[in-house]
Amino acid sequence: MSTGRINTESQRWQIVGDWTLDHYPTLRGEVERARRSGTLGERVDLAQMGELDTAGAGLLSELLGADDIARLQADGLPPEKLALLQTVSNAIARAAPPARREAYGLRAELAHIGRTMEGIWVQQRALLGFLGITLQTLGSTFLRPRRWRLTPLAAQIEQTGVDALPIVALLTFMVGAVVAFLGATVLADFGATVYTVNLVGYSFLREFGVLLAAILLAGRTGSAFAAQIGSMKANEEIDAIRVLGLNPVEILVLPRVLAMIITLPVLTFVGVTSGLAGGLVVCAMALDISPLQYVSILQRDIDLIHFLVGMSKAPVFAFVIAVIGCMEGLKVSGSAQSVGEHTTSSVVQSIFLVILLDALAALFFMQMDW
Repeated sequence: MSTGRINTESQRWQIVGDWTLDHYPTLRGEVERARRSGTLGERVDLAQMGELDTAGAGLLSELLGADDIARLQADGLPPEKLALLQTVSNAIARAAPPARREAYGLRAELAHIGRTMEGIWVQQRALLGFLGITLQTLGSTFLRPRRWRLTPLAAQIEQTGVDALPIVALLTFMVGAVVAFLGATVLADFGATVYTVNLVGYSFLREFGVLLAAILLAGRTGSAFAAQIGSMKANEEIDAIRVLGLNPVEILVLPRVLAMIITLPVLTFVGVTSGLAGGLVVCAMALDISPLQYVSILQRDIDLIHFLVGMSKAPVFAFVIAVIGCMEGLKVSGSAQSVGEHTTSSVVQSIFLVILLDALAALFFMQMDW
């Protein structure tokens, strides 16, 4: 076996010797030397080439290029070697080009911002479209009781509501205690520690009760919706549902959306109660405000409208969280990585939209003097 080489001294390149994996380091040096010697001659002579394998064919393809190999005049080259050379060349040509080095500077940053904003716009359009599909399916199913899926609805209520009660109650209780501690610390400088009760009451009745419950469900239940439906999409179970002539939105989405709409107001009420209880414990232990006095201050100073304002947000937040989780699950492409990416996306979108809607609602209720 003779080591392959390239003769570049004549008007044409002469490829001689064996071009195999055994001589790869030497052949790599020959290819680099030929590149530095100048441009390709009018004709490539392969008649004196010995053995050829995929490693040698890859080097020749890198040197000559796919276009030159396609036009190659291979006098004396056996057909099987020519076929191998052209096959490797075509495979390299079809391969994805290497990732370009990311540009830096103002133009690159503006381009990145533009692409990001376009992606957000496309994502929000898809969300609005899926909201419409969900409402349309809900409207068409509502008037047909035989198509109601009560068993999955009950199962989803248990998973999204009953199982989430302990964590919601514990978290809101601790946040209520923290808010009471903060109020007691700040208001003590003004001799107004008694207004800690008002601070805890207003904050949980209007904002914290529903907001904390919604964020917990976005992370706990919305991600579960995306993962469950995404796994079904990856296993082609949703395609099977469509083949059976059934509507995946009616079968999978509606029970989850309705369960969330039912359970989030209940969890909000539990969160409000637990938050007020946390404030009561702190007031009783640190501020010498008895439980009876605490409750009487709440009844005297805080109107029912504040509780209704907080509760009115719960169904809206529930609908948004459930729809986003189901939509992201249906967008899964089929791999485990896609399931993880869309599950994460569902949590991020849900929390972002919940906080955004809560801010808009706060502005609206402030303007309405509610």
